Amino acid sequence: MPYVDGFIVAVPKKKLAAYVRMAKKVGKIWREHGALDYREWVADDVKVGKLTSFPRAVKLKPGETVVFAWITYKSRAARDRVNAKVMADPRSKPLSDLKAMPFDGKRLIYGGFESLVKI
Repeated sequence: MPYVDGFIVAVPKKKLAAYVRMAKKVGKIWREHGALDYREWVADDVKVGKLTSFPRAVKLKPGETVVFAWITYKSRAARDRVNAKVMADPRSKPLSDLKAMPFDGKRLIYGGFESLVKI
């Protein structure tokens, strides 16, 4: 059954180009190691809600935008295998240094999801 890792992060607009470069590099690594799909989307119509919203979830600050991303795998077991390979890949070492990332890693939200509905 398909499995997805989902991510939401606040990215400073002035660092969006650097974020795109990083995402293209790491996306290729995930795909090389077996991920079926790697996607990153930037907020276009995302409003601050009264109680909850994407901007509230990442504590969006002025000058930042929300990026929503996912990586698709064949299954949870495939995801675990792919992620182990990605983390062992020397090209992924910069991922472990959240201070060097073009975003605040403390406000990154992520998790794994099983397929629920497909139409």
